[in-house]
Amino acid sequence: MKNKKTNTIILIVGVVVLIAFWFIGKYNGLVNKEENVNSKWAQVENVYQRRADLIPNLVATVKGYAEHEQQVLTDVIAARAKATSVNFNADNMTEENIKAFQAAQDQLSGALSRLLVTVEKYPDLKANQNFMELQAQLEGTENRISVERKNFNDAVKDYNTGLRRFPTNIVANMFGFEKKAYFESAAGSEVAPKVEF
Repeated sequence: MKNKKTNTIILIVGVVVLIAFWFIGKYNGLVNKEENVNSKWAQVENVYQRRADLIPNLVATVKGYAEHEQQVLTDVIAARAKATSVNFNADNMTEENIKAFQAAQDQLSGALSRLLVTVEKYPDLKANQNFMELQAQLEGTENRISVERKNFNDAVKDYNTGLRRFPTNIVANMFGFEKKAYFESAAGSEVAPKVEF
């Protein structure tokens, strides 16, 4: 009789320990995925900051050649200031916050595009070594932005999928893990720009 009680208690304790380890494993898995999303977001911000850091040098180089293009230069500087002022914590990664961040970055992209179109009027500037290097760095940074946004979205997909899967969704709901928003392309970006010469 005593042996049966002991075996039952050992069995119950073993089951409780197994369930505890299962919960711990699921919780830690979600924490790892959430940290991966946060890390990828930090890298997105990093490459956008690289672009913002290149802009003053680009503007200064263009300014020497295009004195009367002051409005374009002013627009780029203003857009850069706005883009660098929109920041939020990775823990507050809502769809609205990401859209606000993206809108500021899109405004900066538009201003840079107008600046680069303006540059076409100045053949000496286009041949300037400093300008060519800055333009190449900016182009490389734009490619990095695209790659890092994709990596971020992949991490968000992995995290959000993990949140929704059974039985992990039970642990996610118990501990308050919330769905993360994706970085989406700007409205109208699916339409190729019209180029006229």
